[in-house]
Amino acid sequence: MENPFIFGKVITGDYFLDREKEQERLKQNINSGVNSMLVSPRRWGKSSLVRQVSDSMQNEDSSVKFCFIDMFNIRKEEDFYAQLVTAVLKAASEKWEIWMDDAKQFLKGLIPRFNMGSDPLNDFSVTLDWKEVKNNPDEILNLPETLSINKKIRIVVCIDEFQNLSFFDEPLEFQKILRAHWQLHQKAVYILLGSRRHILTDLFNNPSLPFYRFGDLIMLEKIPIEFWPLFISERFDSTGKEISDHLAAKTAGLLENHPYYIQYLAHEIWSITEKKVTEEVIAIAASNLLDHNNYLFQMQTDNLPNTQVAFLKALCEGVTSFTSMDTMKKYDLGSVSNIRRIKEALIQKEIIDIFQGNPGFLDPLYKLWFLKNFSY
Repeated sequence: MENPFIFGKVITGDYFLDREKEQERLKQNINSGVNSMLVSPRRWGKSSLVRQVSDSMQNEDSSVKFCFIDMFNIRKEEDFYAQLVTAVLKAASEKWEIWMDDAKQFLKGLIPRFNMGSDPLNDFSVTLDWKEVKNNPDEILNLPETLSINKKIRIVVCIDEFQNLSFFDEPLEFQKILRAHWQLHQKAVYILLGSRRHILTDLFNNPSLPFYRFGDLIMLEKIPIEFWPLFISERFDSTGKEISDHLAAKTAGLLENHPYYIQYLAHEIWSITEKKVTEEVIAIAASNLLDHNNYLFQMQTDNLPNTQVAFLKALCEGVTSFTSMDTMKKYDLGSVSNIRRIKEALIQKEIIDIFQGNPGFLDPLYKLWFLKNFSY
């Protein structure tokens, strides 16, 4: 029997939970030609939300076309341009012959080269001469708008991990080039997604940076706890297994309402449950998750200086006033300025973030592991 819980991949359809307000907000933005910037920590469901909106809108209106670019592995401008061209051409049509015709017609000054494998629909890509692109990127950056106008469609360009622009050789100049073109587009719409909140908040809210107020800034939150018990119970019921409302709520709360980890834990609970979930089953499943991730968490912790480990110990134990004399002495954190540096370092490493003014673990499973192994 197939496990009714999915984690580690984009989730849509029956596996997708809630986000109705966020879906409606994105749809309204797209229909109104408003760009969106969607920000949240990793694994909170940004990509799944956009894919759900994409599936819904494209089913309702064939003139809306979505394309997706993941910048996780993009470190150079030329790679970005090539992926943008490939994604936009494929979004505008479903036939590779038309992709080639469109490229020749609308990228006249660049002479693109086409790469196709045995399955052109899936193995199609475009290669560009970097010198030509660098001298004149206009045709590429305007391609979403050009195709939208010529084909009477609306292309929605979705760019994940947008903060990775910072890895480019001249990131600020590149941002200026993007903004100069995209702010003029009336038909094409852009959704910029990212997980480094401290970087992206500055990128979109700093008046001195090019993408200041580029569109509607959406700070995605966790799915409210009240939505999870019914979702978990129904998924169990659909496979002939049973979990009480109380234990379903406990499953969600154990990992602090984190979408990825709730699905991960529920997946494990379902796997080891014969008919009915018990407290013991949940405890075993949670222990299994810690065992599965032990090596990863150990490696992550081994690379931390002693002061950062001590800060995390204090955080696990509910400390909120890190600069009090008692706290600094108990955990050997050093001076107030050193505590500030510790926080900044842990944020840069994406181990903690600031939530409602207070530091907190980004990964609730890592927090459980840390409590188990490092708590006083």
